Amino acid sequence: MFASSTARVRPGARPPLDPELRRRATPVVPASARTLPVGSELARLVPGGSLRRGTTTLISASAGAGGTSLAVGLLAEASKAGHWCAAIGLADPGIAAMAELGLDLRRAVFVPRPQAGWAEAAAELLEGVELLLLRPPARVPHAAARRLVARARDRRAVLVILGESHHSWPLPVDLSLSIEHSSWQGVSDGHGRLASRLAEICIEARGVPRPRRARLWLPSATGEVAVLREEL
Repeated sequence: MFASSTARVRPGARPPLDPELRRRATPVVPASARTLPVGSELARLVPGGSLRRGTTTLISASAGAGGTSLAVGLLAEASKAGHWCAAIGLADPGIAAMAELGLDLRRAVFVPRPQAGWAEAAAELLEGVELLLLRPPARVPHAAARRLVARARDRRAVLVILGESHHSWPLPVDLSLSIEHSSWQGVSDGHGRLASRLAEICIEARGVPRPRRARLWLPSATGEVAVLREEL
C-alpha cells in the first residue's frame, strides 16, 4: 500500500497523508477488547451490558446487606471467560459461596488482610490482573485513590471498590451500585434456613441522566444472582 498526494510540498517535507488512507490505516479495536463481560443477569443493570476497561465502579452496602455477593457476581463472568481477577481486603472470602456465585477460583487472587499496605498491594496487582475488587480497611486518601484510578486506566483494568456508603471513595466513579435494603428469605416461624436474599439497589452511571432501581436475588435459592425486577 502506497500513499500519494498531488498537493505541492516543500522539498524534503513529508507529503500529507490522504484522509481516506488514514482512515483505512487506523487500527480498529473490537468492542470485546474494550470491555470485560458481565453475567447475563447483572448485564441487564450495567450500561452497555459489560464493564468498560479503565473504569471505576463503587458498590456501597451496609454490613451484611449483600455487597460482597454483588461484587463477586460482577467479577464472576470475567473470571469464567479467562480474565484474571483479584480481591483485596475481604477478611473472610467465603470461597465456597464465591464459587456458587460463579467465580472461577483458578483465575482469582486473594489478599485477605493487607493491613496498612492495601494501596501498594492494589497498585501492584493492577499490573497483572484485569479486574480488581478492593475493600479498603480505612478511609481512602485522595492521593491514593487518584493513583489507583490512574493505574487502572493506564493498565485498561476495571477497579471495583466495596464500601459501606458512597463516602467510602473520595473520587467520582463511572458506575455506582448502592444496596438500599436487603432481607433474607426462607425462615418462617423460627424454622427452616436462610435460602435467598432479596435486595433493592440503585444504579447510577456516568453519562446516564437518571438513576435506575432494581430488585434482585443476592443470591437466589440456587446460589446465583438473579434480577427480579427493573424500575426506571
